[in-house]
Amino acid sequence: MPESNQLVDLVQLKIDEFLSEKRSELEAIAPELTALTDVGGSLLAGGKRFRALFCYWGWQSIAGLTSPEDPFADETDSHDLTGVLLSASALELFHAAALVHDDIMDRSDTRRGAPSAHRRFESMHNEGGWSGSAEAYGEASALLLGDLLLGWSDELLGRGIATLPRPSALAARKEFMTMRTEVMAGQFLDIHDESAWASYPESEALERAQRVLIYKSAKYSVEAPLVLGASLGAGSDEQLASLRAFGLPLGVAFQLRDDVLGVFGDPEVTGKPAGDDLREGKRTAIIAIARQKLSASANSILDELLGDPDLSDEQVNMIRSTLQESGAVDQVERVISRNLERACEAIETANLAPTARARLLELATAATTRSF
Repeated sequence: MPESNQLVDLVQLKIDEFLSEKRSELEAIAPELTALTDVGGSLLAGGKRFRALFCYWGWQSIAGLTSPEDPFADETDSHDLTGVLLSASALELFHAAALVHDDIMDRSDTRRGAPSAHRRFESMHNEGGWSGSAEAYGEASALLLGDLLLGWSDELLGRGIATLPRPSALAARKEFMTMRTEVMAGQFLDIHDESAWASYPESEALERAQRVLIYKSAKYSVEAPLVLGASLGAGSDEQLASLRAFGLPLGVAFQLRDDVLGVFGDPEVTGKPAGDDLREGKRTAIIAIARQKLSASANSILDELLGDPDLSDEQVNMIRSTLQESGAVDQVERVISRNLERACEAIETANLAPTARARLLELATAATTRSF
């Protein structure tokens, strides 16, 4: 997908330009503040850029019906494309903010094979020989960085939609605000269920896991970027509905793949320690399904181990074996396949630009078969 590769480069350029501007603003206040853009810039360097890609191809699925099929031919400086690139970049800043906050809450040491933001700030404290708690300094600094990135994502979106017609701008802004609320709601439900899961009937476990999956990740990873992009292109209600019907099941499949990788992924590929989700006590769909299939004694052992930050590699492997032998992993793989099929069927006959539809189908496969 050469167009997608070019888009990733353009989004990175927009992000770098924006962070350079913000670095100058912060440095003018105090030189110590550049640590915020340094850490933020490191987190925003690279990545899969699925959200930016879905935003762009959501836009192209509408704009491509009336404009040339090669979206970058003599259009790179157009107002519409610039607005879309800035909006797609805003989604990446929002994602980075969510990752920073998520790593604090999960006490994750790494992100993409490098120290997480709060650990980087903690290291600065240790290396500087400063007074007080390095851990508290790291968490507080990362919390502020996450807040800053969240605000900056809104600012960057504002710059993007300012270049577009008012109806498109308002529709995109509404989608962005809805996405932001849903992600925060899903994040709260995630940490709530990690602590309060035993307070609810066992029969609700899978439904609760699915609710977290949808609102914390599925909608904002695929559906919201797609619809935001289509809104920038002034898509009709029917077109937006088709993209939602594609985006939600694909987002579910995307997050289920992430859940599988969180338990079984290769640390050299995922950039996260093996079994990290198990040590964090994530009550994912895999866990909920396994609990339906396991005996009471096996569930008791699982509950005792899940969420222990000091799980040994041997204990992690034991849980992995239990999950596989229960049939939960095979069932999740079937659910991934079924949701991918549903997503692809949803846009087969939709009134969308053919090239964009083809690219979305390619992205759907890439998002659900990835190993990182």
